[in-house]
Amino acid sequence: MHEVLRSLGPESFVLDLGCAQGSFNSDCTRATIVRLDRVAPDNPLGGFVVQGDARQLPFACHTFAAVIANHSLEHIDDLGGSLIEIGRVLKRDGCLFASVPDASTFTDKLYRWLSRGGGHVNPFTSPGDLAKTIERCTGLPLVATRTLCSSLSFLNARNSPRPRPRRLLLLGGGAEWSLFAYVWLSRWIDRKINLRTSVYGWALYFGAIPEAVNTETMMNVCIRCGSGFTASCLRQSWLVHSNWIGARLYRCPDCGAMNPFID
Repeated sequence: MHEVLRSLGPESFVLDLGCAQGSFNSDCTRATIVRLDRVAPDNPLGGFVVQGDARQLPFACHTFAAVIANHSLEHIDDLGGSLIEIGRVLKRDGCLFASVPDASTFTDKLYRWLSRGGGHVNPFTSPGDLAKTIERCTGLPLVATRTLCSSLSFLNARNSPRPRPRRLLLLGGGAEWSLFAYVWLSRWIDRKINLRTSVYGWALYFGAIPEAVNTETMMNVCIRCGSGFTASCLRQSWLVHSNWIGARLYRCPDCGAMNPFID
């Protein structure tokens, strides 16, 4: 989403849709941030907080330069009506970032098993079909699609809600060593057997995206904060090193967690 956020000027408004506390920190953009959710968060990450429904957004037409729907569309009951509303409140030269889980993946099935559904009412299984629906409802053309990988950071004991699901105990209780092992093992399996155990979903970009989108899959996803990085970015930043047994690691520049490096 940062391809969108960092290009917005201070005169712009960006809508963080269905975001709970927030999908991004306020220092990610110079734009004025409006965060909307059906339940007002206790500790929002800055910006103006609005309690409302995506099916009837309480904003005038053509208000926002950008809308960020980061892992929110899968939770929306009336998807078509909400997408029409997104198209209404966006400026004519606006843009939309949407990220969603692939309901056919191990990660999403695990999430829904642990959280007894987790509120996922839209089981997306095709980025092409979803893109066509968004284009039809918003009038925005698809610009780029990126495959998203998982680190299961939503299981991290530092992040998971209290009380933690009892089923989580079967997966290491959210300890970072178990997530570290999952990242390393899932990437190894996918490389050797050509499976998709690493994949979580997709990020889709629509409209007047102000800069070129790098569609390279970010295999390196932090086990604590969920930030994604390309292998080339980590190398260029001199963040990759080897430990005493020769395993390649990197320390997340956003939260400091130690992660396996995936080339």
